[in-house]
Amino acid sequence: MQRFWEIGGKLLLERPVRAKMLIELAEKLEASGRKIESHFAKVGDSEWNRRVLTHIIGIERWGQRRLRVMQGESLIKDEYNGYRPARDASWAQLQAVFQTTRGETIVLAKALSQANVSDAVRVLHNQYGELTARGWLHYLDIHALGESKKMRKG
Repeated sequence: MQRFWEIGGKLLLERPVRAKMLIELAEKLEASGRKIESHFAKVGDSEWNRRVLTHIIGIERWGQRRLRVMQGESLIKDEYNGYRPARDASWAQLQAVFQTTRGETIVLAKALSQANVSDAVRVLHNQYGELTARGWLHYLDIHALGESKKMRKG
């Protein structure tokens, strides 16, 4: 079954961005971050929406940690739960945390671009196997966009 997910990761995460430069993916993350933030105003505060947003933030922070391995940090084989904000955080607090977190992802993507990180450098995703920086950035982008669509009008 793991092999199935790894093949899916190659098709879903790596293939669509194989011709993209890391700086382009940073710009895409910036644009999608603005789109997600505007979506927050449309759906409003609810327990469900706070739960979805803490999930999005947790995954993005976890992904950042994995991307930092490409900058020389040690790999920590963990799950995203330790990166998730407190569930009792307010809607306004979570929106600010998302904005800060996405900004950090963009800075990280730009740093990886400047370092000219090779596609030969890959870091483990718990489900999809070894991913390039491109694959990781695409994953964080489509994950946040997809999950944000699960939010409901309060």
